[in-house]
Amino acid sequence: MVTRLERSFRGISERLAVRYLTNLGGERVDEDIVEGDDWTATLSAEKVGVGPSLQLTEVTVVFEGEAETLEPLVEKFAQKAMRAGG
Repeated sequence: MVTRLERSFRGISERLAVRYLTNLGGERVDEDIVEGDDWTATLSAEKVGVGPSLQLTEVTVVFEGEAETLEPLVEKFAQKAMRAGG
């Protein structure tokens, strides 16, 4: 059964998110799609307000694949993405 997980990360660029996903075994197949063995990640990015005058990029990644494949992948990606902000 295919599982779908959506996660959002602030303070990283879409370009950096793609790099993290390719380092985790994926291959960029379209501008906003990275595919790996038994998983696909679709990315989108938007500016979000943080406080009255600050905006950050928020990258949303939709992971699709088998649950046993996605759980470690999403965890590894999240660790990389959290370190990116400082």
